[in-house]
Amino acid sequence: MIHTPICDLLGIQYPIFQGAMAWISDAKLAAAVSNAGGLGVIAAGGAPADLVADQIKRAKDLTDKPFGVNVMLMSPNAGEVAKVVAELKPAVVTTGAGNASAFAKMWIDAGIDWIPVVPSIAVAVKSVRNGARAVIAEGGESGGHVGELTTMCLVPQICDAVNVPVLAAGGIGDGRGIAAAFMLGAVGVQAGTRFLVARECGVHQNYKNKIIKTKEIDSVVTGKRLGHPVRSLKTPFARKFLQYEYDSSITNEQLEELGAGSLRVAAVEGDNENGSFMAGQIAGLVKKEQSALEIITEMFAEAEKILHRAEQWVK
Repeated sequence: MIHTPICDLLGIQYPIFQGAMAWISDAKLAAAVSNAGGLGVIAAGGAPADLVADQIKRAKDLTDKPFGVNVMLMSPNAGEVAKVVAELKPAVVTTGAGNASAFAKMWIDAGIDWIPVVPSIAVAVKSVRNGARAVIAEGGESGGHVGELTTMCLVPQICDAVNVPVLAAGGIGDGRGIAAAFMLGAVGVQAGTRFLVARECGVHQNYKNKIIKTKEIDSVVTGKRLGHPVRSLKTPFARKFLQYEYDSSITNEQLEELGAGSLRVAAVEGDNENGSFMAGQIAGLVKKEQSALEIITEMFAEAEKILHRAEQWVK
């Protein structure tokens, strides 16, 4: 059995967080992951505060286990969502795509464990100084908004820089990834792409089908010109966006307009032509739909076998 300090800190069975995916990670998926022993996470994304509140209440009806809410800090609704989180008190709040220092004390005072997703040592150290109970070091292999550093380079450097538990994210989709994360110094992992094909995930079936059919070279990063790069699958939309991004006659405002709502078009409508199908590089390993329980137990059974087997290399 694999048990680490993050399990004790949060009262979870397995040291795994389900990654927050806007328009996808709802109360049903989060509760399923939490009931399976991990930490499910509701993604607030750009949703209004009342919708996030409804999802938190639904999750509390579906599970008595700890779960989290992710606040996307670049959302115009982030301030209102932050207050709702403080009022309704999920066990954990994760954050990304911005600076959470304006909200951290409010969450901590409410008894919520704040665990930010961090792309660099500087952000990790600042977050811990502001009260983060743990950090999620996310490499650029992940889906959605990404940083520059890879998981293998980022995780050990953040482990050396902070004195709180570190979780690894980006490029983790099976037991091998979990075992590797432990070897880098992490005490847990966050996985998003693998949970896209969970049976409890309500994303459009076209999205799931794309993940299952994806090869290792089928993702691309766009949006670097805008300062917020995003990894998604290579689709007609992604190719068009990439073409426009390197066209000097296209303004940043036009680029922003092109991307607006494209994730919803993929996740909710399943539009293969106009949707942004965000996914990590690990999507090539994902080959079947499973329940959240099957995903988690399979990943950790594999990780345990690999870790036991690793002793053969030590003389």
